[in-house]
Amino acid sequence: MVKKTIKKTKPVVRRVYLDYAAATPVDPKVAKKITGDLPGIFANSMSFHSFGQAARAVLEESRQILAQMIGAQSREIFFTASATESNNLALKGVASANKHKGNHIIISGIEHACVMESAKWLESRGFVVTRLKVDNFGLVDPLDVANAINPSTILVSVMHANNEIGTIEPIEEIGRICHEKNVLFHSDAAQTFGKIPVSVQKLNVDLLTASSQKIYGPKGAAFLYVREGVKIDPIIHGGGQESGLRSGTSNVPAIYGFAQAALEARRLMASESKRLKTMRDRLQAGIMKTIEGSHLNGHPQKRLPNILSVWFEFVEGESMIIQLDLRGIAASTGSACSSAKLTPSHVLMATGVRPQEAHGSLRLSLGRYTKESDIDYVLKALPAIIQRLREISPFKKSEETKS
Repeated sequence: MVKKTIKKTKPVVRRVYLDYAAATPVDPKVAKKITGDLPGIFANSMSFHSFGQAARAVLEESRQILAQMIGAQSREIFFTASATESNNLALKGVASANKHKGNHIIISGIEHACVMESAKWLESRGFVVTRLKVDNFGLVDPLDVANAINPSTILVSVMHANNEIGTIEPIEEIGRICHEKNVLFHSDAAQTFGKIPVSVQKLNVDLLTASSQKIYGPKGAAFLYVREGVKIDPIIHGGGQESGLRSGTSNVPAIYGFAQAALEARRLMASESKRLKTMRDRLQAGIMKTIEGSHLNGHPQKRLPNILSVWFEFVEGESMIIQLDLRGIAASTGSACSSAKLTPSHVLMATGVRPQEAHGSLRLSLGRYTKESDIDYVLKALPAIIQRLREISPFKKSEETKS
C-alpha cells in the first residue's frame, strides 16, 4: 500500500502596502527610463571630457524639469541625497550665513524629526529656537508666527503638510508675514511635492525641500530650493559641486529618475488626488462605522488626499502594526522615521492627544498602486484585530480599575 503524502502549504496572504507616506516604490516607467536612457552615463558630471559632459547635460536637464515643477529658476535648485539633508542644510546653512543678523529661529512643534533635531543642534551652539504650538487639528496659527518674530529672528521653518496626520499648513499666509517682517521662510514639502500643486511664488517661500522617494522615484535624490539672493552656507565641504553649496559626486541616475518621476506625478496629479481621496474617505468611514472608540487625527478637510491617521481606545500601536503585517498589510504607527522609538509621537502630543492615546495611533497612507479591493481587505481585517487587542489590552484594564 502506497502512503499518500500531503504537502502542507502556507496560507496565501494578500499583500497590501499602505505606507506610501514613508516610502514609495519606484514607478516601473521611471525605472525603465533610468536603465534604458542612462547605460552610458556613469562619469563624474564635473569632468571635462565628453563622458562627464554627457552626465552634466542630464543633470542640468533634470534640474530644469524640477525647477519648472515649482515655478523656480534652475539655478535655484540644489541637489542633495535626501529630504533630511535638505532640511539640515536649510536650517544650519541659513543660521550659519546669517548669524551676524540674529540668532533666533522659529519652527512648528510638529516638524519632521530632522528639523526638530537640527533646531536642537543649533540651540546647543547658541541659537534660540521657538517651537510654535498647533491646534487640535495640527494647524499653525499665522498670528502666532507674527507674534513670535522679533528683531533677532532670521528664519521660520514650517512644513507644508505633516507626514503623520496629513494636515496642510497655511504656508502662503505664513510666508507673507515672514516677508513683511524681512525674515527668511523655509518649508519642508517632502509630503506635498508631486501630490498637490507646489509653487514657490504662491507659497511665499525662500527655501523649500522636496524628495524623490516620496513620488515614486529612486531613493538617494532630493533638492533644496534656495531663492536667488538668499545667503546660505554649505554643511558638506569638498569638491564644490552644486555651485559650492553641496559637495559630493552627483548621483546622476537617481536625480534623472527624480525628474522623470516628477513629470509622471504632474501628469497624474489631478486624477490621483481625486482617486486617493475617495478611497481614503471610504476607508475612514468604514473604520469609524465598524470600530467603536476610533478617532481621527489631523484636520478633517485641510489634509493630504492620501493620509489617514486614527487612534483607537485601549490599543497599543506596535501590536496593531504586527498584527496587520501578519495579514500582509503594511502600515505605521505615527511616523515611520521614528517608529523605532517607544516615546509617543510628538506630533500627536502637540495636537492634544494624551500619551496613552498617541500609543494607539495608526497611519494608513495610500498611493498609486492602492486598489479598492485593498481597502475592502483592510476594512475586513482591522476590526477583528482591534477587538482581539482590546481583549488583552493593559490600557483597558487600567481604565477599568480607575473607574
